[in-house]
Amino acid sequence: MDIVTGALNAVLSKLGDLLTGEFQLQANIRDDIVFLTEELECMHAALKIYEAPIDKPPDDQDKLWARDVRELSYEVDDCIDRFKVRVDTNEPKRELSGLRDFINRGINLFEKAKICHVIGTDFNGLKRRIKEANERRVRYKVNHEAANTARPTVDHLRLSALYTKASELVGTEERSENLIKMLMEGYEASEQQQLKIVSIVGFGGLGKTTLAKIVYEKLKGNFDCAAFVSVSHTPDLTSIFKNLLRQLGNHNCQTTWGDDAQLIDELREFLGKRRFFIVIDDVWDDSVWKRIHYAFNNNECASIIVKTTRNLKLAKQANCVYELKPLSLADSKKLFYLRVYGSDKKCQSKELPKVSENILQKCGGVPLAIITIASVLYHNKGNEEYWSKVYKSMGSGMQDNREGDHFVENMRRILSLSYDHLPRHLRNCLLFLSSYPEDTHIEIEELIWKWVGEGFVEKEQGKALYEVGEEYVNELINRSLIQPEYRFGDKEKAGCCRVHDMVLDLITWLSNEEHFLTKKLGPENKIWRLSIQSNNDEVKLLPDMSLSHVRSLTVFGGALSVLSVRSAFPVLRVLDLTAYLIERGNHHFKDICSLFHLRYLRLYVKSITEVPQEIGNLKFLQILDLRGTEIVELPASFFQLRQLVRLGITCKVGISEGFKNLKSLQDLRSYIKLKSPKMLTVLGELTQLRSLRLDFDAWDESYQKAFRQFISSMVSLKHLWIHGTAKIDLESESDTDMQQTGRQLLLEIVIWNTIPSVPRWMTSLGSLSIVRITLQTLREEDLRRLGIIQSLYDLTITVDEPTQGRDKKLIISNDYPFSGLTKLKIRCDVMEVMFAPGAMQNLQKIELEFKVHKTTGQFGDVDFHLEDLSSLQHVFIKMFGSNANPKEVEAAEAAVRQTVDKNPNNPTLKLDKVYVLKLEIHFYEDRAKAVRILHEIYGKKFFSSRLLE
Repeated sequence: MDIVTGALNAVLSKLGDLLTGEFQLQANIRDDIVFLTEELECMHAALKIYEAPIDKPPDDQDKLWARDVRELSYEVDDCIDRFKVRVDTNEPKRELSGLRDFINRGINLFEKAKICHVIGTDFNGLKRRIKEANERRVRYKVNHEAANTARPTVDHLRLSALYTKASELVGTEERSENLIKMLMEGYEASEQQQLKIVSIVGFGGLGKTTLAKIVYEKLKGNFDCAAFVSVSHTPDLTSIFKNLLRQLGNHNCQTTWGDDAQLIDELREFLGKRRFFIVIDDVWDDSVWKRIHYAFNNNECASIIVKTTRNLKLAKQANCVYELKPLSLADSKKLFYLRVYGSDKKCQSKELPKVSENILQKCGGVPLAIITIASVLYHNKGNEEYWSKVYKSMGSGMQDNREGDHFVENMRRILSLSYDHLPRHLRNCLLFLSSYPEDTHIEIEELIWKWVGEGFVEKEQGKALYEVGEEYVNELINRSLIQPEYRFGDKEKAGCCRVHDMVLDLITWLSNEEHFLTKKLGPENKIWRLSIQSNNDEVKLLPDMSLSHVRSLTVFGGALSVLSVRSAFPVLRVLDLTAYLIERGNHHFKDICSLFHLRYLRLYVKSITEVPQEIGNLKFLQILDLRGTEIVELPASFFQLRQLVRLGITCKVGISEGFKNLKSLQDLRSYIKLKSPKMLTVLGELTQLRSLRLDFDAWDESYQKAFRQFISSMVSLKHLWIHGTAKIDLESESDTDMQQTGRQLLLEIVIWNTIPSVPRWMTSLGSLSIVRITLQTLREEDLRRLGIIQSLYDLTITVDEPTQGRDKKLIISNDYPFSGLTKLKIRCDVMEVMFAPGAMQNLQKIELEFKVHKTTGQFGDVDFHLEDLSSLQHVFIKMFGSNANPKEVEAAEAAVRQTVDKNPNNPTLKLDKVYVLKLEIHFYEDRAKAVRILHEIYGKKFFSSRLLE
């Protein structure tokens, strides 16, 4: 089990900055810093040594010492920040001259001397405590091996999955049949076939090993030789290769061979022209898989390898992927009752079925979780109170179920393998998820910025902090530790995620063990991170608790009016009042501005209407999200936040000269209302911006020139949204007007203002992937320009006006390559396009919105030749029936269905018909009359009513 290392990485970096920075520290203080650095580096190295597999956890002495190191790292971190705050506060505010300047410099030197004295005292105390911690560890250290009681290994626990009785298996028959179909599809033993590799992937405890074993037993007789080996968390490859040779039937293997290369050669030679079936169970690491894979030559004998893994990225390194899903509710019930009662009959109590269904809902269809909880409840079959108690404890660390402790512990030990195998920088990120209530749909964007505020996201050369955080999220998804949730069927990028209740239970337990985060208030040594999730009486305990060490506070419910934030949380770094309904308003925000250590601040308090002048005190602030407030403008002191990386405000913000001081700003989540071209010049100095929203309500040649200069200077910009009421022209006078060096990073452009044409400079954007634009009319030249953007995969075109005089549809052919496009949406009154054979060869999803009467009136039909889109999988059609009679709409629907049915891919079709009828409704009771009229006109088959006043 890993030992959480607190803020050690950040502290070591900060101590180095103190030595190299321009702080002019006294010699004795520098000596103390050198001592602290060397000691903490040694401690950091020692903690890595004491990282132990879950089968050999650190003993209590190691845990106590690790706790001391972690707490010392936090306190050194706080000490350094206090010093930096004091130094910054005492810097002279402006240049003076003469006697006044001389006096101010003298006062400043005196203040710095006092500050250095304070930090010297602090460092001296920390130095003493580090010595004491190390001496105490040596003094009471006992033999590690003797201290640990023997208990079964994780590999021993895995045997239960391999040798479970067939009568105890539930839901495996259908799964095994589907997997066998995938394995054998297209394979004929008499024909030469390439080696086929299939991955079984899924969350820990879903039954990957069990399924693989069942399929192995069913199929192994059809092959010349077969083997089933487990790799596990810490593999011994030499033993694995020897085991493979023995199972495959090579009994002549020399037992003295210890060289992997010799064993690999022996395996390749033995397999030769044999048809083999091999299961490689529980693969964790890419490098390990590659080394094992070397042993299997592609002998074109229709051989099969199955590997099981929790890592989706690793699973995809195969011909096919079988993604194991949770058990259905019906199968979950069968397994649960089988384990508790010995049969799948329902329990007799009227209340217990309800509790059991709640329990199964939390188990989420994970067999390991169901078996574990059933084992806990086995000795209390009819005890409703006990079952309710177990249910309430699930997801909260399950601390109170003493009778079933060994079952819960075994489950955690299996699930903990995923945690232990995480890179060090991801462990804190995963534990932080325990701060969210169960079943929360966690916004990934907000989660990443919280990680940044906590200091969990490490800087990487050439990458923004948010981009690094996105990689962290993807890694946790790939390792099946968080579950992605996609918006609007978009499977390319998750918008939210959630944590399975059993993973939440694990990380909550780990957080409690390591004092990483506190959710349930009670007797604590020190609270470092606090998550308040209810309105219950626990909140009333806060005034009596020591909160001076709290670094992170998240309030999902409850009120903190019982506390003064300013005095209770002096070293707070992260403050999230997402569901904070206190009505103290602007005065409360002023108190928050005294939390000098803040890195992250998110307010969702409607009663806050203005930013206090004291906001300038928050020198370390990196993320500020005020989108839940009623703030409409920013004071001059706001622009002192030189470390601000992200800013979110609900209203449209005006630009002043002070904005150019925010040099670190990367993400501006507010529409910038541009009142003059000069504002674009100011924004152009924020060269770190990666995300920006602009609002144009006016446009002329001066704006056009300023925009060209602005977009050329945005060397880091990746996402650009343009909004407003003005019709704008983004076309450049020549291709050289806009320097290409500043625009190659743009990934997304959204233009809601109407533009006359697609600007030529857009075609030179080598990374542009998403475009959403509003065109006055749709021209062939617009399609040509968009079609040559090779990186474009998602395109939305809204057309304001149909082209006058056009009597034939625009034919989209392979003359407009659209080589990377997979999603296309076109919205207009008159659908003016049709597709030729060979067009948009990678298009998978198309959405078309149009008015039936206008389209058929101009072109005579609604045939868009969708059958010629060779990769099409999903079709979404929205037809507006304004001014069209029902028969005209029916004919249009039939035509669309016919062209979709002709497509050889059999794409799915979702077709919506919308009718807009203007009625004058003066009184509420007229609504029913209006609905009756509409039903009489269009019939229930066509009409879905929504009346707007």
